Amino acid sequence: MLWSCQAGAQAKAPAAQTQPASAATSAQAQQDIPFAPAHDTIITQQSSASAWGGERTGNEATLSDRVVSYNIDAELDALKHAVTGKEHMTWRNRSDREVRSVYFHMYLNAFQNEGSTFFTERKVLTAHGSSRGNAELEKGQWGWVRLQQVKQNGTDLAWSYVHPDGGPATDQTVVRIDLAQPVPAGGTLALDIDFLSQLPRVVERTGWWGDFNLVGQWFPKIGVLELPGERGATQVRWNVHEFHFNSEFYADFGLYDVHLTVPSDYTVGAVGKLQGTPEQKDGKTTYHFVQGDVHDFAWVAAKGFKTLDGTYEGPGSPKVSVRVIYPPEYEATAAPTLKSSIDAIGYFSRTLGPYPYETLTAVIPPYNAEEAGGMEYPTFFTSEGYQYVEPDTYTQMLSDFVNIHEFGHGYFYGILASNEFEEPMLDEGLNEYWDNRMLRERNQDLVLAGRFTKWLGITPHIRGFVFERATATLAHPSDPLAQNSWDRLSGTSYGTVYSRTATAMHDLEERLGKPALERAFRLYYQRWRFRHPSVADFRAALIDSSGDAKDVDAIFNEYVYGTASMDDKVADIDSHEVLPQAGVSWKDGKQVVVDGDDLAKQIDTQRSDWKKAHPDAKPGAPGPFPWHSTVTVTRDGVPAPEVLRVTFEDGTHEDVTWNDDRRWVRFDFIKPSKVVSAELDPDQHNLLDRDKLNDSLTTKPDSAASKRWTADAAAVLQTFYSMLETL
Repeated sequence: MLWSCQAGAQAKAPAAQTQPASAATSAQAQQDIPFAPAHDTIITQQSSASAWGGERTGNEATLSDRVVSYNIDAELDALKHAVTGKEHMTWRNRSDREVRSVYFHMYLNAFQNEGSTFFTERKVLTAHGSSRGNAELEKGQWGWVRLQQVKQNGTDLAWSYVHPDGGPATDQTVVRIDLAQPVPAGGTLALDIDFLSQLPRVVERTGWWGDFNLVGQWFPKIGVLELPGERGATQVRWNVHEFHFNSEFYADFGLYDVHLTVPSDYTVGAVGKLQGTPEQKDGKTTYHFVQGDVHDFAWVAAKGFKTLDGTYEGPGSPKVSVRVIYPPEYEATAAPTLKSSIDAIGYFSRTLGPYPYETLTAVIPPYNAEEAGGMEYPTFFTSEGYQYVEPDTYTQMLSDFVNIHEFGHGYFYGILASNEFEEPMLDEGLNEYWDNRMLRERNQDLVLAGRFTKWLGITPHIRGFVFERATATLAHPSDPLAQNSWDRLSGTSYGTVYSRTATAMHDLEERLGKPALERAFRLYYQRWRFRHPSVADFRAALIDSSGDAKDVDAIFNEYVYGTASMDDKVADIDSHEVLPQAGVSWKDGKQVVVDGDDLAKQIDTQRSDWKKAHPDAKPGAPGPFPWHSTVTVTRDGVPAPEVLRVTFEDGTHEDVTWNDDRRWVRFDFIKPSKVVSAELDPDQHNLLDRDKLNDSLTTKPDSAASKRWTADAAAVLQTFYSMLETL
């Protein structure tokens, strides 16, 4: 495909440094370390105990087994939204072989033209589903990162762009740098890199709008060299995927020491802790941030923004300085963001493990820069802004949820450091689940009302997990939850990584029990913090902690590794009185004949006598004869443990269990009263059931049995009307 300047400026390495194709081919032939698979990415084999240096005990000198360090000096050209950088990177070769070439992510090149893997996939995935990142870039709004010079011990190095996932030849999000001196096994590589980063207009996760600059994925960043026994690897391999439309990131833990120079009238926030007092000179200010035991670094520089500060103190954590950086138009959002962020630190510290860092920075993007919101980096996240945040409205709910969710990434993406490219469910999905647990503990429903509907007295509430279920496409899931981020039918299918994972974990919690499930997550965190777990490692932790392989495997085999669905249904209720029967029987060797006419008279007499004895009997009360009721339940899809609650005409009820593989079952009851209604899953343990409306049945028209599900559906529908106020 041909590219013009209107379609995006294609950044190239200087010609003298770009390796000729023939030489590149030769170097690639010498490079005996393969890439991780581009498509066969689902991992079922758990990692070895020694993976990533083994479980961290807390007695080590550093929180993580640091592999890489970045010392970066960067300066922002605020008018051009460009960053000039000098990067000194050291990297430790953990493998048992020498490394002749290394691979770097050049993430910003996803936004340099429409020929990138990102934009190529966007055309397909958004054509058949919704997603963020749909902004159209125009002339002067494209973004890119250009290598200007790469040196190893003073020697200039050559580089060329590669395509580990077989993406378009025009993609430049992964670069191979051929070394002058190979890195021996266990040795350390030091590179000096000069680069220039042009931020795009805010499109997804990074960029500028007006005087606001969110600088994310902005510097050349080395890929991950995985060893056998780590995340399904059977040999040493480079895990360095192209920047896909739905994918996020994956990197080694290390130390970041970064100096940022910006105009002095700009507010700055970043990953890590500010060192000393910023230095001012010639209208510019240089800030120095340092953070160890993280795997990324992002920052914000925005003119006219304000700050609001608070602190968190809790068992096992250092004193945490919490800062909210916000634009004046969203001042109403600052205090709620500060509060929910501090609350989130407390909840995650208590339920998973103490927050280990000294800072947390939350950034609220300005109006028209919403695509910069809702993004996470270690100790740093972006949120959403509202002109008002009022209790019992959607603004309070959304503000709290976004802050809790983005902070939660600091655990599942940050400390646990899962591979977001290949296993997004371990971050987005598990985080979504844990966020909803926090909301449930706070008794905080999703409120689907604005100021006007609240004034009208209309404030529909819906429980968090019920809302997740409603958006999880349970009937026909297209992809397993464990699938990677790019091999997806659509953007919508990727979106269910959030909701369907949360729903699956909810149902697993109901099977294992809430305390058992929380203990299992705590073991997963304890075992894999500051490492890089896989889905298989998560599964192993659940089984090891709970001891219940049957229920864990049922969820994993059917939903995590599969695309199963379930629909259990109350099909029929049949009842009849148990009356004396006509015919021939034998008693003491003698034949007894009961005549039909005589029997009818006998039954009439018994009814008459009973009415005389019970003149005040109410309708539905037990009568002279018992009732035989049969409730038939059917199953379409995979089995799940069920409770069937049967209610009788006299107001009593009885619970029976259905916990086997039968496709249908008839339950019989002989009681003084007949069955008037039956309901599966009355306590809502099985939210994976794709149709909850057929879980119940009554013998006469009565909306009570399905009332809560229709109410939940109505609440979702009312979201639309509530949100109209914001237009």
